[in-house]
Amino acid sequence: MALRFAAEGMVVVASDIERDALDETIALVHARTPGARLTADVVDVSDADDVSALAERVFDEFGAVDLLCNNAGVFVGGFLWERVPADIEFTLGVNLYGILHAVRAFVPRMIARDAESHVVNTVSIAGLLGSPYAGPYGISKFAAFAATESLAGDLIAVGSRVRAHALCPGSIRTRIAESARNRPDELAADRTEDQDFVEAFLAETVADGMDPEQVAGIVLDALAGEDQFVIMTHPELLEQVGARGVALQQQRLPDVPQV
Repeated sequence: MALRFAAEGMVVVASDIERDALDETIALVHARTPGARLTADVVDVSDADDVSALAERVFDEFGAVDLLCNNAGVFVGGFLWERVPADIEFTLGVNLYGILHAVRAFVPRMIARDAESHVVNTVSIAGLLGSPYAGPYGISKFAAFAATESLAGDLIAVGSRVRAHALCPGSIRTRIAESARNRPDELAADRTEDQDFVEAFLAETVADGMDPEQVAGIVLDALAGEDQFVIMTHPELLEQVGARGVALQQQRLPDVPQV
């Protein structure tokens, strides 16, 4: 998204918990778009103070935010009864609280500006389709979807010109299966065989996934449309979302998703 948005002429403020990854992003953007206006900050989105400080710097320097993308995400899987509280805390800290912290830090000032602007929260297809072996991740993503839907409704209720969108990617070629690299020491936990199994499967799946640059184009197309709340990277998955709704309407357990 940083690459595409900079190429479109936007001023981009990028943040990442990994300094090396952030530096790589900066280099890629400047190589692709010489003269791009880009700043970058190391930020832990699970830390409310970190996110608040980022917002202060952004509004002090630029005065406004037209597009806020909450894209950080981590994965922990395995049987739910094998998961320790630290597993849930890690996933919720990034996948849910990362969004909530940004909403509190950025959205009030976006509302006050009274201009058309957007919040895009990266949820996941896992926020719409529950599955086995993915308890912590699924919990966090269903919550992220609920938070985004609530935000969207709240914005409309107060007559704001800000709009919220739930980006629900399918399989994307990212390092989501390597989330443990950024897990804090205080939330460390012993690994289990079921966890190893599902993360190996995830790594194989995302290796064949969509190029992230395509996702950026999908986001821009959605924002150019009218009143699109859910942004799907793989529209073919909508059939399974519909089937899930039917199953729930019939009070049945939905089928295991095929993503």
